[in-house]
Amino acid sequence: MPEIVIDGHKVARGEELQINALIARLPTRTPINIPVFVSRAKKAGPTLLVMAGVHGDETNGIEIMRRIIRNKYYKPTCGTVIAIPVFNVYGFINHSRGLPDGKDLNRSFPGSKNGSLASRVAYFMTNEILPQVDFGIDFHTGGASHNNYPQIRAHFQSEVEFEMAKAFGAPFIIESPFRDKSLRKTAARAGKPILVYEGGETLRLRKQVLDVGVSGMLRVMKHLGMRDDAPEPVHDPIFIKSSVWVRAKHAGLHHAHVRNGNKIERNQNLGLITDPYGQFEKIIKSPVNGYVIGINNYPVVNMGDALLHIGSE
Repeated sequence: MPEIVIDGHKVARGEELQINALIARLPTRTPINIPVFVSRAKKAGPTLLVMAGVHGDETNGIEIMRRIIRNKYYKPTCGTVIAIPVFNVYGFINHSRGLPDGKDLNRSFPGSKNGSLASRVAYFMTNEILPQVDFGIDFHTGGASHNNYPQIRAHFQSEVEFEMAKAFGAPFIIESPFRDKSLRKTAARAGKPILVYEGGETLRLRKQVLDVGVSGMLRVMKHLGMRDDAPEPVHDPIFIKSSVWVRAKHAGLHHAHVRNGNKIERNQNLGLITDPYGQFEKIIKSPVNGYVIGINNYPVVNMGDALLHIGSE
């Protein structure tokens, strides 16, 4: 498109601009702005959205975006990149997943202009950003104590999404259905395919997760014809069609005997649940063949707690 307009700011081809979009105010009347970085080449091409921080404590995604901006990787040779490093500014300030209204931003789409705080932030994305993009990558991080092995999530039935996911080149490409009221489902309804990258755990930076995320974004840009070069993938991706969480059948201390990313077999010993007194041990076995794509690093568990996420090809 000849001109992009965000929060009343116009960006023409060949221009670069940081827009500090006023999204709301704190009770002290302090403004909360969402910094949006727009870089447009003179040559026409697709518009790619790259973003992180939908959940404010997912710091691996935010650090990936920081590196992308710091190194000017978001500057295309053709087309446009819209980069949002911290979408949920409230959560980032408070080291929390959600917003002050207690709602999950990624379950608040498409949002409402006059709704809750989460709904208003979602409304800004739905109405100010999404109409102007063609594709997107949303960088996420695993939950508290849940460490996700670097993985890209896509809808395999969408040829465009599937090809983008292969170009990204994460160790695992996972078939992922749309979740109600999520950014990804809202974008898909508007014909805007968005990949979701998951890696690491909240409030902990992991080098492999960061490296895969930055390199993957560059490969997607090259795939879309928006840049001429990108790093080669380190290894061929593994395609995951289904997954299951192995849950604790007993309360106690969790001792994992496998590592994230490991290939495992059905009935393989995955670890132990023990009591703290040395009188109780129960072996955890895998219900399926597959790969460890996520692991709970918190050692104290209750019955039913998720321990290991196993993905099957």
